[in-house]
Amino acid sequence: MAAAETLEQRLARIERVKTTTITHYGRKSGKPYDVTIWFTVDGDHINLHTMNVKRQWVQNVQANPKISLRIGNERFSGEVTKITDAAEMKHAVALMRRKYPISIPYLWFKKLDGAFHVRLDRTS
Repeated sequence: MAAAETLEQRLARIERVKTTTITHYGRKSGKPYDVTIWFTVDGDHINLHTMNVKRQWVQNVQANPKISLRIGNERFSGEVTKITDAAEMKHAVALMRRKYPISIPYLWFKKLDGAFHVRLDRTS
C-alpha cells in the first residue's frame, strides 16, 4: 500500500493550475457560495488575491474564514487570514506577478487591494 501524499506533494502537483473555486459562506445568511479566482501556492499554504476587497467573497471570508477549495482534481479545506504585513504582501504580489504576468499592467495602475493566506487542514 502506498504512503499517503503529504500536503506539500499535493500542492506541488496543483501549483500550475490557473484557478481555484472556493466555497465560502454568506456573512449574514450562512449559505454556501462558489467563486472562481486566481491563487498561488506559497510553501505549505495557498494565497488568494483580489484587486477589490469590496467583492462579496472577500467580505464573507473576513466574517467567516472557513472555506473549501477545488483546484484541479484536488480538494482542500482551510482557514483564511488577511495578509497585513508589508513584507508578506510584497511576497504575495511577487508570486502573483510570476504566475499571472497578465496582472502586471493592472498592478501598475492599481495596487493589489487584498491578499489572504489559506492555512490548509493537513487532513483534508
